[in-house]
Amino acid sequence: MTSFEVWAPHAHRVRLALTGERHEMRPAPGGWWRTEADASPGTDYAYLLDDSDQALPDPRSRWQPSGVHGPSRVYDDAAFAWTDQAWRGRDLAEAIIYELHVGTFTPGATFDAATERLDHLVGMGVTHVELLPVNAVNGVWNWGYDGVDWYAVHEPYGGPDGLKRFVDACHGRGLAVVLDVVYNHLGPSGNYLPRFAPYLRGRTDTNPWGEVVNLEAPPVRRFIIENALMWLRDYHVDALRLDAVHALVDTSTPHLLAELSAAVAALSAALGRNLSLIAESDLNDPVMITPRPAGYGMDAQWDDDIHHALHAMLTGERQGYYSDFGSLAVFAKVWTSAFLHDGTYSTFRGRPHGRPVDRVHTPGYRFVGCLQNHDQVGNRAAGERLPELTSAGLLQVGAVLLLTSPFTPMLWMGEEWAASTRWPFFASHPEPELAASTGPGRIEEFRRYGWDVSAMIDPQDPAAYRSAILNWSELSAPCHATMLDLYRRLIALRAAEPNLRDPHLDRVFVTYDEDARWLIVHRGALQVVANLADQAQVVAVPAETVVLATSTAEIVDGGVALAPGSAAVTR
Repeated sequence: MTSFEVWAPHAHRVRLALTGERHEMRPAPGGWWRTEADASPGTDYAYLLDDSDQALPDPRSRWQPSGVHGPSRVYDDAAFAWTDQAWRGRDLAEAIIYELHVGTFTPGATFDAATERLDHLVGMGVTHVELLPVNAVNGVWNWGYDGVDWYAVHEPYGGPDGLKRFVDACHGRGLAVVLDVVYNHLGPSGNYLPRFAPYLRGRTDTNPWGEVVNLEAPPVRRFIIENALMWLRDYHVDALRLDAVHALVDTSTPHLLAELSAAVAALSAALGRNLSLIAESDLNDPVMITPRPAGYGMDAQWDDDIHHALHAMLTGERQGYYSDFGSLAVFAKVWTSAFLHDGTYSTFRGRPHGRPVDRVHTPGYRFVGCLQNHDQVGNRAAGERLPELTSAGLLQVGAVLLLTSPFTPMLWMGEEWAASTRWPFFASHPEPELAASTGPGRIEEFRRYGWDVSAMIDPQDPAAYRSAILNWSELSAPCHATMLDLYRRLIALRAAEPNLRDPHLDRVFVTYDEDARWLIVHRGALQVVANLADQAQVVAVPAETVVLATSTAEIVDGGVALAPGSAAVTR
């Protein structure tokens, strides 16, 4: 017999629809309904509320083979034959994270197709593979942030077994897996949770992506925490990246994030495996990574200031949230303090923002930084990658600065070979009204940020999705091969040189000349020297040898001679 239970506190009657039969469910304390039925794995089922004949999928469905509007299917976790019994995980302190979207990483657009490219990542020196959300969404292609069945894996990617095969294959190659999960909102199509219970706070309480999740309800908190533990326990995922936690509205004590980090720590101890939580937060508040009970106990957090400091410096863009970034002075502060805005005035926000980081006791690896990621590329109107926005030389300078930083570096798929494919916003909403509103909504959003919308493709146009698929044949072109070689050498150098892995922010020193456009990041016995100017120059640095260079670099009297738009690591 299989047990079925669902939380529906306002229902007067709940039935289980199973193989053409209706089974009355028994009410239980706390608004739960339960029953048992003969249902082997692979059996479809659904719920009927009150006297309605509309069959609704299980809010905790583990398998939605017919999509988010179809019936749920009984799934047996124990049936999968894992081969990673000896796997104990990897430490974030050593991480090189590679962010990818399963639907566009390969033309095959499945977990199995992505597995075929894992050796490329291993050969480059990647340690952690981060997947954009893989839970069930309506339509075939989507970024993944429109998820509605938080416990189910998107069927077009390969469903629950497909994800397990991918994770197992990663572990077999020494790769940890980070999974992006979204608990701050639900997608616009297929969200049946409010039909069952008060999972949301109401239409008048919203964030930029939809109605706010009702974190004051204990069953909703358990729904989220048990979902997080499911990915880590049942799918053997090593870490979760929590999307936009600043949009979580929680006045409870402890905060949901603190409660979640405690639960994950307990699971990690029980499994004997390293498990991590990474928060995406734009609050610039170290409370995220402060240990409980004073903080939320996250292991790391995304740091947008790292990206913005690099992007604005390399491209010259100053619109929108780049308005305070771009100078070498800003770069120096971020590289030594993690945040630019740590209580300082934010022009973009029109108010003071953030809190300072304890540079002595907070290791830099707790801040995940990048040159590009899905947000910073995909949230441009045309989805341009960095190679379209700066020179090839400065692109290489950016790679050198990121991969020699005290932070945890994260790469965006294709970045390592300067992929030419754009990655615009795309969706495949089947509902005509929703499909028609998606494009205008994005146009208005982009205009607020000052982006040029003239080159934007309608997100519902299949061309938007197809244009985002990586073109792996580019690897054979000399210019792309040169960039890939640089990434491989940089990652190998970081692994070989303890000075470049040193996370102590109080040991990082930056000297620079704003007018001459050069900077030096002092990393123990090594110096990372960058010439951002459009002419060659000698940068005064006490160096004996060039360890790595992106172009011509020579030790001369008085320092190191660098070509325009180039960088070198010296000793």
